[in-house]
Order: sequence, then C-alpha cells, then structure tokens
Amino acid sequence: MITKAALRLMTPEDYPALFALWNRVPGFNRGLRSLDDNEAGIQKFLKRNPTTCFVAEFAGEIIGGILAGHDGRRGYIYHAIVLPEHQGKGIGKQLADAACDALGAEGINRVGMLVFAGNQQGNAFWESQGWQTRPDLIYRNKPLNEENR
Repeated sequence: MITKAALRLMTPEDYPALFALWNRVPGFNRGLRSLDDNEAGIQKFLKRNPTTCFVAEFAGEIIGGILAGHDGRRGYIYHAIVLPEHQGKGIGKQLADAACDALGAEGINRVGMLVFAGNQQGNAFWESQGWQTRPDLIYRNKPLNEENR
C-alpha cells in the first residue's frame, strides 16, 4: 500500500526533528559527521541548496527526509531516510523523485550518492529505483578538519 506523505522543502527549522529522526533509525547516524551534519552545517547546506532538500510529513510528524544538492555540474544525495514503520509505502520513492526532479530543474544531468556496502535494505531500494553501482571507481576522501567525526 502506498501512503502519500506530504512533501515540502526542508527548512533550517526542521533540523531538530530531522536530527532526531537520523538518530532514531538504527545505524543511520553512522554516516553523520559532527560538523557537516550539525545545525550550522545543515543551515549552510540548505542556504546553498534551497530547492533540492525535502521532508516527508505524515500526521504532522516528519517521517522522512532527503538532503540533496549540487556543485553546478553534478548532483549528490547525502542523506535519505524514512522511518522504518513507514518504509515500503512509496515515501522513499517520493523523496528521491522530488530531489532528482529539483536537481534536473536546475540543469543537473547526473546524480550520485554513497551507500554503505553493508546497508542491504538501502542498496536494494536504490537498485529498485534504477540507481547503478560503479565498480570501475574507487571512492577516496581526505579529511580537512579532524574534528569532523
């Protein structure tokens, strides 16, 4: 059964509920960073990407969200979440479609993301939505601020 959640653009005022949601879903906070994902970091991200991040609400509660943005050339999805009790109802698809549509409207032609290899449910979802893996790439990163844990 597909539940139509009400989607709307994410605002800085959503941060407390979104942060609580990120910490409510087991394992999700493993991908959070202390500086990038704190309130100031998310406000900075939303200021740069005001039309590409969404929350899903049901019965007055934020039950999902997607943080997406771009650098002018390529789009990225950074965090996507739906409460477990609302998964399998089409809400994740609504969020992903809204983010991709918004990125496309800004002239972005390709979107990427990272999903933990052990996140079987997440990987199955993204594959079902047409996302492909890139076995020809090796992801690398370099911390510029060791406090961002």
